[in-house]
Amino acid sequence: MKYAQKNTTVIKTMDILNLFMDHIKMSLPELGLYTQIPRTSLLRMLTSLVEMGFLHRDASGNYELGLTFLHFGQLVAERMDIRNIALPVMHRLQQEADEAVNLAINDGNEAIYVEKINTSHQVKVYTRIGRRAPLYGGACPRILLAFMPHDEREKYIEETELISYAAGTILNKEDLRRELVEVCRVGYSVSHSELQDFTSAVAAPIYNRRGQVIASLSLAGLTERFKGERLQFLIELVMTAAREISSRLGWRV
Repeated sequence: MKYAQKNTTVIKTMDILNLFMDHIKMSLPELGLYTQIPRTSLLRMLTSLVEMGFLHRDASGNYELGLTFLHFGQLVAERMDIRNIALPVMHRLQQEADEAVNLAINDGNEAIYVEKINTSHQVKVYTRIGRRAPLYGGACPRILLAFMPHDEREKYIEETELISYAAGTILNKEDLRRELVEVCRVGYSVSHSELQDFTSAVAAPIYNRRGQVIASLSLAGLTERFKGERLQFLIELVMTAAREISSRLGWRV
């Protein structure tokens, strides 16, 4: 494998971790033999990896992979599985609502759309798989922000500049905070002209087996179709579908 122009510390760290693909446990001398990293530097790197949870040092002084990898592994598997689990429900939801259906997850400080089913309507709301959106804008991203741990949510709000994307984008941070509290209270989010003028969306959270919100499911379309009794009908549809996907992921109320 070529590592041209890569950070040498990162490369050495990866060399250490790669050894545990073939070895369950390794001693300091063994790691030094395989990596050829000077003992002092190697010990410093191993100590840092233990402190961060990437490695564990047992009572005998041997090293093994830490629980952090278990967490990351579960997260990656969860995110890969959710598309396959959600897709049949999304197809049914699209047929029931005849609106576009979107599935989004949190990726850093943005929402990323990982699955989409288009509506049969001639005029469609533009969203593509892989599209990113600010967490404060639109019903689907806002679900991810609303159900973040409080400290993370506040940090995001404090550090994020609210930029206008359309006529209805929330630009006041206190208004955003109030909206997030309401989303958590009712269990869904509604947006009108926040990321694109004359478009609306309704969204609901998807939970994993530990009760954590890991994705959001939404219906999106032209605002003229998201009003009155039909809006309430769409809210009920998306909440029911999100609960079904959550249940298939192991969530229990």
